[in-house]
Amino acid sequence: MAQPTASALTLPASSAVLELLKPVTWFPPMWAFGCGVVSSGQPLAARWTLAAAGVVLAGPLLCAASQATNDWFDRHVDAINEPNRPIPSGRIPGRWGLYLAILWSALSLLVAAALGPWVLVAAALGVLLSWAYSAPPLRLKRNGWWGNAAVGFSYEGLAWITGAAVMLGGAMPEPRVLVLALLYSLGAHGIMTLNDFKSIEGDRRMGVGSLPVRLGPNNAARVACLMMVVPQAIVIALLFGWGRPWHGAIVGALLAVQLALMLRFLARPIERALWYSALGVNFFVLGMLAAAFGLRSATGGA
Repeated sequence: MAQPTASALTLPASSAVLELLKPVTWFPPMWAFGCGVVSSGQPLAARWTLAAAGVVLAGPLLCAASQATNDWFDRHVDAINEPNRPIPSGRIPGRWGLYLAILWSALSLLVAAALGPWVLVAAALGVLLSWAYSAPPLRLKRNGWWGNAAVGFSYEGLAWITGAAVMLGGAMPEPRVLVLALLYSLGAHGIMTLNDFKSIEGDRRMGVGSLPVRLGPNNAARVACLMMVVPQAIVIALLFGWGRPWHGAIVGALLAVQLALMLRFLARPIERALWYSALGVNFFVLGMLAAAFGLRSATGGA
């Protein structure tokens, strides 16, 4: 009988597990869920416990599970681009990266089931997309167009819709909520492209067709900016059309700041992609909240 290997018996350190789950990445889906809560027009006091549980589900559970999944299936690429990451460095030994991805995905579904059938369906779709993004045979991340779309929908649109649905007692949100969620999902496609600039060399060597690899850094930077700008411009027009000019003006002002920063990013995209992610994306997500409040006001929410 084969004996278990030492790495299979060695538990990873809690600090390495936390690094694998990447708390810094939890913010986008948690924020999008909160925007969905706001856009529902429902008073938070009536369902604040469900809303809080949903925020935990969106970030520390579902997003963390997707990060563990991605790191496991990207371990060979990370060995080139970021060898100090928990799996390629050996701080997550053996197949513990895979076990943690499965465990966190299952835990996410259990919590989602406790929050209601709509939340379970949304969480299951998010888990499926995260595994389809990272794992063979689909491995959507091999194509920057499809992979970024899957992540954008999971992190922004799906989280937004779920937040609204939780506040509506599991009912389908109204069409305007769905439209905003979709538009900001498209914008998140551009944000995901920014993240791909840091791994161009490893992606190229491992056959991962991110947009910076497929299009070249300069063209990919232009596409990323376009994907962020156009949906926000449509949101502004919709807010004015829905009779919420002040909210539309706020989103417009935030977009103007982004455009100024984009000019600096486009001049040197490889060097400044992470800079723009850290700075410019903040104005994108503030616009999401302003749009959510505009929709809340338009639907008569307190």
